[in-house]
Amino acid sequence: MAKLTTDELIEAFKELTLIELSEFVKTFEEVFEVEAAAPAAVAVAAPAGGAAEAAEEQTEFDVVLESAGEKKVPVIKEVRGLTSLGLKEAKDLVDSAPAAILEGVSKEAADKAKETLEGAGATVTLK
Repeated sequence: MAKLTTDELIEAFKELTLIELSEFVKTFEEVFEVEAAAPAAVAVAAPAGGAAEAAEEQTEFDVVLESAGEKKVPVIKEVRGLTSLGLKEAKDLVDSAPAAILEGVSKEAADKAKETLEGAGATVTLK
């Protein structure tokens, strides 16, 4: 089998349906023992001794989707409403939970997003 270039692979993926692509990702994760998580879900550790101080002065929050719950469709709709993601990207983000939905937002925006997502059946944490 000839080695495919990245561009050739991308073109091949464009021809797949969303279900076929989802099945491919699951198989890929199983075969290579990896997890295709959103890169935005990586958290940075606070310096030792500064955790209490950082918690008191925190002005920016990350909204992290821990679980979509039993019904994913309402959660996907809310993720699309909170972000500028398309349907496929929002579904992929929900499927890769836990994942950061919003990063560096105000306390008010984070609380509103958490309330909206939890209303759709998701489990959400603020960091």
